[in-house]
Amino acid sequence: MFKPLELFVGLRYTRSKHKNNFISFISLASMLGILFGVLVLITVLSVMNGFEKELRDRILSMVSHVTISETNGLLSDWRKQQQELVDMPEVIGSAPFIRNQVMLSANGELRGVLLEGILPKEQPKVGGVHNRMLEGSFDDLQPRGYGIALGVELAQQLGVFPGDKLTVVTPRFRVTPAGMIPRSKRFTVVAVYKINMAEYDSATAFIHMQDASKLFSTKDNVTGIRLKLTDLFDAPEVSYGLSKKLGDEFTVTDWGQENKSLFQVQKTEKVVMFFILFLIVLVAVFNLVSSLVMVVNDKQADIAILRTQGMSAKQVKRIFMVQGIIIGLFGAILGAILGVLLALNIGTIVEWIETLFNIELLPQDLFYASSKFPSVVDFKQVIGISIASFVLAILATLYPASRAAKVQPAESLRYE
Repeated sequence: MFKPLELFVGLRYTRSKHKNNFISFISLASMLGILFGVLVLITVLSVMNGFEKELRDRILSMVSHVTISETNGLLSDWRKQQQELVDMPEVIGSAPFIRNQVMLSANGELRGVLLEGILPKEQPKVGGVHNRMLEGSFDDLQPRGYGIALGVELAQQLGVFPGDKLTVVTPRFRVTPAGMIPRSKRFTVVAVYKINMAEYDSATAFIHMQDASKLFSTKDNVTGIRLKLTDLFDAPEVSYGLSKKLGDEFTVTDWGQENKSLFQVQKTEKVVMFFILFLIVLVAVFNLVSSLVMVVNDKQADIAILRTQGMSAKQVKRIFMVQGIIIGLFGAILGAILGVLLALNIGTIVEWIETLFNIELLPQDLFYASSKFPSVVDFKQVIGISIASFVLAILATLYPASRAAKVQPAESLRYE
């Protein structure tokens, strides 16, 4: 460990002026480089965390934590199964649903969508679409009322508003004197929602489950049961357990499986961004090596005097390690503090810049987020980035400190 003598001398060298002012500049640049690298890493990763959370919340408005369906058909005894699932300690909500592909027709426009029949009182237990309504609500979906809730983009494409009529055309056919024609039914638009994701705003619609049962002739059967868990991150484990318990007759999926590619892309982007931005820290570390090597050359005579006074090579090595450790420690700590502060206030700062210069840095309509820069600070990431930067700074001191330890007093003092 560092004894008071090595620590004292190391601190003096850190604060003292050098014969060559360029050395002081490089040392300061090294600390600022580490600080800036840590700051940028924390801020960017926090913003990416924010977008990931925003995306996850929007997807979970439409997709439940766990979904159970029968592999080859519909669930018949679903009420009993639903009760058994609700009794599980991990489950806090459940809701049945009927789902099928249909065509919607209005004002000469035709769109293919995924139509879901739900129970308006139970759907909020497993999803969040009810919190994203622009007009109307799920309560307006009454049994045998033949009302329909549309995504905002779908409503715009069809040119309909609440109160307007549209036709739902199913893939089922009925026999008439004119031949076989698709089964269809007129519905009234009663609600419009906005998830801010085209996949849902333009390709999904909701009706009451009783209306869906009659429309698709499912009788008392349902397509599946949705579950909400106490912790959404337990979904893979719960899904796997239910899959083993229920057997091959049932298909059990979780929200991660249903959107695996999307979240995998986000994860890859975050990893790539981390390594790219961490190059800033690496450049600062190389600057630190250079500055410490120059310090060693600058302090040759001092090192020789210390050695002649009885200081060992190991003690000399520790003196110069102190300098690198202080630079790395200050850079990592200040970078972490400023990074967290910037990440927590990035939205406000961006709005202030846009207002001050009357510009729009990033168009709001390009994002699915409610804020241009949603930010979620993960303190595990903050600690990890800070420690990694500090460790690199320590490693950067080893070569210059070793050179200092190898200085020969006689050779150094000969030219003084």
